[in-house]
Amino acid sequence: MLYQQAKKELTDYNYNGAIKAYEQLTAVYPFTDQAHQAQLDLIYAYYRAGETDSAIDACDTFIRENPTHPRVDYAYYMQGLVNFEKQPNAIEHFFHVDLTKRPPTTANKSFAAFRTVVQEYPKSAYAPDARQRMIYLRDRLAAYDVDIARYYLKRGAYIGAVRRAKLVIDSYEGAPATRDALAIMIVSYDRLGMTSLADESRKVYAANFTGQVAQVASAVQRHWWHFW
Repeated sequence: MLYQQAKKELTDYNYNGAIKAYEQLTAVYPFTDQAHQAQLDLIYAYYRAGETDSAIDACDTFIRENPTHPRVDYAYYMQGLVNFEKQPNAIEHFFHVDLTKRPPTTANKSFAAFRTVVQEYPKSAYAPDARQRMIYLRDRLAAYDVDIARYYLKRGAYIGAVRRAKLVIDSYEGAPATRDALAIMIVSYDRLGMTSLADESRKVYAANFTGQVAQVASAVQRHWWHFW
């Protein structure tokens, strides 16, 4: 009876009412099949009610307590989705903050959750959407790391620039930012006097991207606060 009541509240878009009913159900009957389903429904209710922290906590709890449950893929997917959709606060909007430069903590968490869905549950109904969101997040994370590499380059920290740029190339294959990462490596190796590594990077650049390699240095030396 309690589950039907909670389900009705959810269907009627009364998410706060659904949350109360589901929380009561999981507290009173914690080990039943209905309670497991209620935990999953509660994740969705929290998400739709905008209670992101509660939704993530509910995902974590379900995954920890039910690692072999046939619908654990949903918990991972929702874990990724909630982190994916976390919005910047009002102050960031007001000052037009460039979100590509904000430390991508939630993006990393979201990427990891979606990757679990894609890799561990490839036949999941949520895998195709998770894969598409991973592509977006890959580009976002790669762009952030390239921005850091460009900052190191501007400051003359060439070894740091190379390491960060190499991380982009190794971790985010296919991301548009890999082009700038290679460019940063070329300039950094040149300035470190590592001619053979610079030449090798030029060959990789020429094999993968159009445009003259001679233009790489000038393209990279933009002010570090200009992202693209």
